[in-house]
Amino acid sequence: MKWRFIVLPAALAGAFFYVTSGSNARFGALFEPFRRTGQVWTAPATALTAGFSTDEINNIDIYKMANQATVNITSIVYRENWFFQVYPERGQGSGFLIDADGRILTNHHVVSGRATQITVTLADKKQYKARILGADVNNDLALLKVDTKGKLPFLKLGDSDPLQVGQKVLAIGNPFGLSGTLTTGVVSSVNRSIQDENGRTLEEMVQTDAAINPGNSGGPLLDSHGSVIGINTMIYGPQGNIGIGFAMPVNRAKAMLDEFQARGRIARPQLGVNVVHVRGDLAEALELPNEGGLLIQRVERGSAADDAGLRGPRQVVIVSNYRIGVGGDLIMAIDGKPVESNDSLQRALNRKRAGDMIELTLYRNGRQTQLKIRLGESPQAL
Repeated sequence: MKWRFIVLPAALAGAFFYVTSGSNARFGALFEPFRRTGQVWTAPATALTAGFSTDEINNIDIYKMANQATVNITSIVYRENWFFQVYPERGQGSGFLIDADGRILTNHHVVSGRATQITVTLADKKQYKARILGADVNNDLALLKVDTKGKLPFLKLGDSDPLQVGQKVLAIGNPFGLSGTLTTGVVSSVNRSIQDENGRTLEEMVQTDAAINPGNSGGPLLDSHGSVIGINTMIYGPQGNIGIGFAMPVNRAKAMLDEFQARGRIARPQLGVNVVHVRGDLAEALELPNEGGLLIQRVERGSAADDAGLRGPRQVVIVSNYRIGVGGDLIMAIDGKPVESNDSLQRALNRKRAGDMIELTLYRNGRQTQLKIRLGESPQAL
């Protein structure tokens, strides 16, 4: 037993001496880099930059192309405070060139208000003053123009109708003023209806998890071919990206551009009525069908509704603390679709252009009737 206690420590001491003495070439080679450099990590002498995946190459190629046509937009808007004092407020957003002559698509809210100056900064840092050619307020879209001596790079507009949940998308813009920022993600959903900060309902929005933050508004949402399929418009919540962003489908913008090309301006369609939504018990109390609809409260003189003979109220009654004009037409369906809410008419108008036809299903004098009306044109402030 004593012999074993003597041999074991001796063997361990010998092994330690063998390893640390440097006489063993294998261990000496292992520790040699540390002796030379004093660092405790190793790395290849040359960084490996080749070998990008197919998806990475696609992202890089699209960014190199699209970033050149994405612009930064700053505007100075004069507003009034509580004491009716006018003060300048600086806004910032994004946009993108749609032709070589300097036309730019962006969101209306990026340039709305009494803007005395709109400045567009291109990818090469050159700055130009821009003017507003027209706007589609209800779809939060605006068309700008900058005048340059040479031709500019621009993006191609794709098709937003066949978008599929799960397909890759890329967003480029200037979040928080950080120009030329690329984020990637997928189409999370389509045909979303979202209310903006002014209470307007934006329809058929494309939802994406590609990071969108303040300053991204108006920038392009691209597919894997580099075509624009949406205009980045808003985020869910006021603080910043949480993986839920929304883009206006590009086909809405294409309709606006077609109108501008045909008319030289962007005209907002107008019917010319004020309505209130009634249904259920309230409709029955007014001796109207239970399914209800939009009860006309006023018809504007000289409007398309007035020309078509739509009827406003004959008297005013109070029902359950509601003051309602009665005796006028009840709009039960628009273009064959039943009325579901108070904004059903505005949502239908958002899909129309001035001069288009709209078909209304009316309840009048105890029976239903159909009426086709050619929409008028409403002037709008930019």
